Amino acid sequence: MVRASRRKSKSGLILVLIVVLVVIAASSLRAMSLHEKSEELAVTERQLEAQIEEAKAKAAELENREKYMQTKKYIEDEAKNKLGLVYPDEIVIRPSKGN
Repeated sequence: MVRASRRKSKSGLILVLIVVLVVIAASSLRAMSLHEKSEELAVTERQLEAQIEEAKAKAAELENREKYMQTKKYIEDEAKNKLGLVYPDEIVIRPSKGN
């Protein structure tokens, strides 16, 4: 009876040890998986932050362009470039098209 009790005790201890090892292995695998996911998310975060900075720069550029388009200088430039208009006292020199 003492031997049977010791066998049960040893087998119970081995069973507990196996369960503990399985839990440790599963926890380690999950931790490694979470670490990889964390690194991937950090890379994605840096990419998104770069895109945000680009979008902010683009917004500032558009805002400046909008302000410029509301000026007299813009209207004059467009009239000269697209319509070929000039002030009466201006002299326009254009290259010849022949050569």
